[in-house]
Amino acid sequence: MKLSVRLTVLLIAVTVVTALLVGWFAVNDSTQSQYKVIDAEINAVISSGVGHPSDAAIAALNVVQTYSYDLTIDLVDSHGTVTQVNAGNVALTATPSLHDLEHSLTAVRSSADLPGFRYRTERAAGGSYLVVAASTQAIANAAHRLEGNVALVGVLAALLSIAIAYLFTNRDIHLIKRLIHFAGEIAHGNDTTQVPPESGGPEMRELRTSLVTMVGSLQRAIETERRSIREMQRFIGDASHELRTPLTVIKGYSEILERPDLDDAMRTRALERVRREVTRMDTLVTDLLFSTEVREAEARDLGAVSLSGVLADALGNFRVDHPDRSLATRITPGVWITGRQEYVERLINNSLSNIARHTPPDAPVAVTLDTAGPVAVLVVDDGGPGLPPDAYARDTRQFQRFDPARSRESGGTGLGMSIMHDIVTTLGGTLRLAPSPLGGLRLRFELRGATPPSDAAREDSA
Repeated sequence: MKLSVRLTVLLIAVTVVTALLVGWFAVNDSTQSQYKVIDAEINAVISSGVGHPSDAAIAALNVVQTYSYDLTIDLVDSHGTVTQVNAGNVALTATPSLHDLEHSLTAVRSSADLPGFRYRTERAAGGSYLVVAASTQAIANAAHRLEGNVALVGVLAALLSIAIAYLFTNRDIHLIKRLIHFAGEIAHGNDTTQVPPESGGPEMRELRTSLVTMVGSLQRAIETERRSIREMQRFIGDASHELRTPLTVIKGYSEILERPDLDDAMRTRALERVRREVTRMDTLVTDLLFSTEVREAEARDLGAVSLSGVLADALGNFRVDHPDRSLATRITPGVWITGRQEYVERLINNSLSNIARHTPPDAPVAVTLDTAGPVAVLVVDDGGPGLPPDAYARDTRQFQRFDPARSRESGGTGLGMSIMHDIVTTLGGTLRLAPSPLGGLRLRFELRGATPPSDAAREDSA
């Protein structure tokens, strides 16, 4: 059964039960009030003859006629003979039994012997009984009419409750249906389903907000999982490709070394090539492990790192290792970023080692460090051959040699750019590739700034 039907049935049931209870109390209260009026009239007539048995009938008749009471007055002797003193609109249908006469001497009674009547008796002269009775038929008829009116009011109240339930719950029920449809479409993979607009009461709006938030979180989690799977597949494929080549070389030279006619010079060259490929594999595995570590690093592991200091040390080492290069620098002092010391050092060393590996020895280099609001901007330019035109639009997340024509002796494993991208992403920054004004490649790093420690701030100011 639908929620709207259950709510409507519940509201109708509550309304009808409430109307019946109220009607029952109203009918009962009205009936009891009319009974009290009749009882008061009967008691007034009886009281007029108390203490005067011989004149009881006359006194009773006098009160009835004076106040125009609709009462029947009968005298019943000890033999059961009835003498009617006054006839009401509805006369007694039977004579009360002796038991009824005795038990009604002190109060107004009703009995099964006289259905539809209220009566009371008083002792009269000669051992007879004076019976004063009133018909309750009019009260019963009025009660039946009132019960019918109550039933009609209950029906009208039920109809009104249906209308009220529709008016007050229609928007909420409609929103619930749209939310169910929305959730169903999302569950079936239709991510383009339009989010239902806000409507209904506060609870329905909160439900919509919670559902939309939950669906958004699930979509992001699913997209993250899909992206992770894609990256893992690319990672496995590229790693397999990169590892296959040195393994193939090692296998080939191992077979050569097994030849019995191999001379010493050839054996030396083969061993050297095997050692070189083993070293390359060791470097590749080390880089893969470092890349994995960077990707799994959490934000709580980050702190304030002096980018100016790390950059100055790295450039000093670069000058010593490459004295023939033209190196222009413009470093803003006191620039701190959010990161880890080893990650920042690896980021800068990778960018400089790429220049040393892929550009001529006399190619110029320019390094600039500045700030743009809360962001530190590091730009590394080289005057080398640059990248192929289509390489600037490639995704730097996958390790690859951007120029496939490069040999492995100059091209390395291709992990350098991927590691730089992973470090920058972990540090909450961005990496952009662009042609350099010097003619080669420009690396532009934008990293989140950080507040330096208090002792470091004093040293910078000094």
